[in-house]
Amino acid sequence: MDAAKFLPTTLAEAAKRGWHELDVVIISGDAYVDHPSFGTAVIGRTLEAAGFRVGILPQPDIGRPDDFRALGRPRLFFAIAPGNVDSCLLKYTALKRVRNDDPYTPGGGATKRPKRAAIAYTAAARHAIPGVPVVIGGIECSTRRLIHYDYWDDALRRSILLDSKADILVYGMGERQVVEIARRLDRGDVLDGIPGTVRIMKAKPDTAIELPSFENCRDDKGAFVEHFRILDASGDETLAEPSLGRWVVQNPPWAAMSTGELDAVYELPYARAAHPRHMAAGGVPALSTVETSIVSHRGCFACCSFCALGAHQGREIVFRSIPSILREVEAIKRTPAFHGTISDVGGPSANMFGMTCRKGGCRSRRCLSRKACPFLDTNHDSYIALLEAVAAAPGVRHVFVGSGIRYDLLMTQNDEVLEKIVGRFTGGQLKVAPEHCAESVLKYMEKPEWREYLRFRDRFYRIAARLGLRRHLIPYLITSHPGATLRDEEELLGEMRRLGFVPEQVQDFIPLPMTLSSVMFHTGIDPRTGQSLPVATSREEKERHFAVMRPREEKYRSREGQPPQKSAGRRKRRG
Repeated sequence: MDAAKFLPTTLAEAAKRGWHELDVVIISGDAYVDHPSFGTAVIGRTLEAAGFRVGILPQPDIGRPDDFRALGRPRLFFAIAPGNVDSCLLKYTALKRVRNDDPYTPGGGATKRPKRAAIAYTAAARHAIPGVPVVIGGIECSTRRLIHYDYWDDALRRSILLDSKADILVYGMGERQVVEIARRLDRGDVLDGIPGTVRIMKAKPDTAIELPSFENCRDDKGAFVEHFRILDASGDETLAEPSLGRWVVQNPPWAAMSTGELDAVYELPYARAAHPRHMAAGGVPALSTVETSIVSHRGCFACCSFCALGAHQGREIVFRSIPSILREVEAIKRTPAFHGTISDVGGPSANMFGMTCRKGGCRSRRCLSRKACPFLDTNHDSYIALLEAVAAAPGVRHVFVGSGIRYDLLMTQNDEVLEKIVGRFTGGQLKVAPEHCAESVLKYMEKPEWREYLRFRDRFYRIAARLGLRRHLIPYLITSHPGATLRDEEELLGEMRRLGFVPEQVQDFIPLPMTLSSVMFHTGIDPRTGQSLPVATSREEKERHFAVMRPREEKYRSREGQPPQKSAGRRKRRG
């Protein structure tokens, strides 16, 4: 594909556009894929649509200053985008072993991004071209914007804004924020008070709610629990966190986008391909999973303890219009990857499309915990109408729900809705996430009761049989979540065997920053109740938990036949 269809990655490419200077240079931890499922492309195209000249430096080598000079000195700022996934999560497994693959790196081999990419890229950019403002954002920065537990350091870390020494941090999806930052710097204005951003200040704003300090949280787990409680209950308030003599100030979030605004973001002129510079290495594997998929909405109102999406995308569902989505179908049809199938139409949870609160103005963030809030409108008519509209588009033969689906929401619907999902929009397998079966663990996870999954499973297979179709459920499972003991994992394995299912989609728990589960993991306390709970924290404990679900694997055979053991709880820390 012609490089002219992409944002420039070299000065020569910029010159072909008639640009001899760029306003913004985005430094990306991912390879450059110009597709609306990749955050770097979305931010770059949004800035371009606002009239700014933008270039992208994909995966520069922090040991080579010339890599950071490849697009010259930006007139306004460097934008650091560590990637679609936290760089530590991409680099290390749950047992802290180095991964040997990265789907966002050309060829899919070992990652080319540094550990803690936001910090490393900021330092390298400032060394290569001093004096240029630096803006950091993306999920790595969004979920590390305040004090957080870091699994890879096994310690609390202060705001990544302090550690990176960037000028401003953008949290959330970020389109409005980066445009506002660009406009202010273009006018020579200050960056204070921008919604959805975090800044370092010398004094606490008068109206800000004060959070426990970094020093207190570091020395007292109870203070960190209180920090999470305040943060979790906050809404449109300004928050201020004292940290080593300064104040980390989080401005209120930007109001949710309108449907029209979200439509505009996804209809920008994406090339829908990896930049030609990556093709010699075999392309970018992450593109293949989303190449013919469509993002229908953003946000997630579920309260899953271990998930950071709500902290990043927000808990309010913002959905696109069906006409906009159909225009994206037409764009997909023009790509070489399209062969009649739209692989997915969804979001963090596909069937949340179109769902709203009937009450309005509610400050509660618990729309969907173990049960749905009675004010939540769980009607699936909008989502079914969307799927049917896409399926009716000329040239489309198949439409599938490829992303995860909330089965508890689907259980609120009649058989007609399930028949459409099972019969028309499931490509043999449907992904669901019960995560566990032990009721005590599910409470800590804030997931529905196990019997709800069993009811859904029975209903799913009954409908598939009635339709004469071979369909399968693929349940995602998590081991060693805070609160789980070895007996709980054995119960899970026994339940899977009883159901005739060989567990393959098993993930060993990783405490992600800014989640309830990470606070429980670090403190051994449930912030909701103040009660202590067992936590498997050492590698040995986590291996035992994971081994229960993998009894046939060679590396775990030495553990077979061991009697059940209770989790040893928090391990003794060194030094």
